[in-house]
Amino acid sequence: MTEYMLRTPLSEEDIRRLKVGDIVYLSGVIVSARDAAHKRALELLEKGGKLPIDLRGLAIYHVGPVVRKTERGWEIISAGPTTSTRMELYEADLIAKTGVRMIIGKGGMGPRTVEACKKYGAVYTIYPGGVAALAAQAIKRVIDVYWLDLGIPEAMWVMEVENFGPLTVIIDSHGNNFYDKIYRDVREKLDKEIYPELLSKL
Repeated sequence: MTEYMLRTPLSEEDIRRLKVGDIVYLSGVIVSARDAAHKRALELLEKGGKLPIDLRGLAIYHVGPVVRKTERGWEIISAGPTTSTRMELYEADLIAKTGVRMIIGKGGMGPRTVEACKKYGAVYTIYPGGVAALAAQAIKRVIDVYWLDLGIPEAMWVMEVENFGPLTVIIDSHGNNFYDKIYRDVREKLDKEIYPELLSKL
């Protein structure tokens, strides 16, 4: 396991050196996007339109932030990750079409995302659960917000972060998926050790 301090825009070289289990602290620009934003973004791109922000080299965060409006603008109060499996339907296409380099969320993602990360040079990372207020402290400011008509949680928030993390690499750009490895290891242990022992006691 290696620890990295990275800043957006991320290059393919930045991403290709990351391996499953590595820890990243990210600075620069991240963009929030959940189900509705993913769906709208892809529909817009398929029609030949442009997104309100160029995602090349940036990070997408699966989050529905809690925000408040102040005299100085928007302030992020809480920013805990949303379960990422909901975005599996869209993520591979978004990676392919936008050049986004890092996905941040929680839980796991599926084989299409794994393949897209490998092909286009992206990674999927997780942020620890239960520390939404801590995540908000790393968000220095809201740069902009788009698609508020989708609702505050589903809007696309463009945020500047400083040392946002720890982010653990779960899917790297070499086709490795940490959760798949865990499943295989558990399955192997069950087949080789647990099941035979249980059967011997019957």
